[in-house]
Amino acid sequence: MRLFDPHIHMTSRTTDDYEAMYAAGVRAVVEPAFWLGQPRTSPASFYDYFDALLGWEPFRAAQYGIAHHCTIALNPKEANDPRCTPVLDALPRYLVKDGVVAVGEIGYDSMTPAEDAALSAQLQLAADHELPAMVHTPHRDKLAGLRRTLDVVTESALDQEWVLLDHLNETTVKEAKNAGCWLGFSVYPDTKMDENRMVEILRTYGPEKVLVNSAADWGRSDPLKTRKVADAMLAAGFAEADVDQVLWRNPVAFYGLSGRLVLDPPGTETKATHEGNSILRGGE
Repeated sequence: MRLFDPHIHMTSRTTDDYEAMYAAGVRAVVEPAFWLGQPRTSPASFYDYFDALLGWEPFRAAQYGIAHHCTIALNPKEANDPRCTPVLDALPRYLVKDGVVAVGEIGYDSMTPAEDAALSAQLQLAADHELPAMVHTPHRDKLAGLRRTLDVVTESALDQEWVLLDHLNETTVKEAKNAGCWLGFSVYPDTKMDENRMVEILRTYGPEKVLVNSAADWGRSDPLKTRKVADAMLAAGFAEADVDQVLWRNPVAFYGLSGRLVLDPPGTETKATHEGNSILRGGE
């Protein structure tokens, strides 16, 4: 079974997670730029973070046979902090990098005017750079947030076919599907979606244009949730082809819009280093 986790924050995970993910069938991941859990105090901290998503993290993933790509953006939560918004001016130099397969995460957290402006600006950047966009729908007031998101997307220069609406659930999936966007679902141990609810959504709406992710980060989360959804689909009677569509071919199709998706990771030589550094400990 081959699996593609299209939204996972590996910066927050350990090398043991990479090893377990590979054993579970994960062969590719996309890591979106996101909030690190505490406020950033200057744009420079974003630049170091973006560089890590483009360098160190792909190197680390490759040691375990996993192809790593990323999305780059000013995330919705930090769009409200004036110390962070100058990052918008620097995004074009990152959006031309080979490892960047979308603009993201963008969207809404608290649905403020500052978030409106950041979302509009970054949808335009996606259109300018011929990249798809990963859009974070808010965790609160989800249906209102989805509708506000769709209004901005509709007014933008980016076609809905190039937009992934993430963190969907039962309250938002129908309108998101009717809008013609790609549908993203985050599966967590306690919050967001779980495996059984995900199966019911797939039964109701089908596997077309659906992406399932673990979104694993620094909170209580599980980087093996893609495999657990795959197993739940098979147990519920879905065909292996349906599992492959949702958990491999759909993310390949969406991120493939960028023209930058490379699914064969670099060699995994144990003595390889990234800028003189290795993941090895206790050895040469």
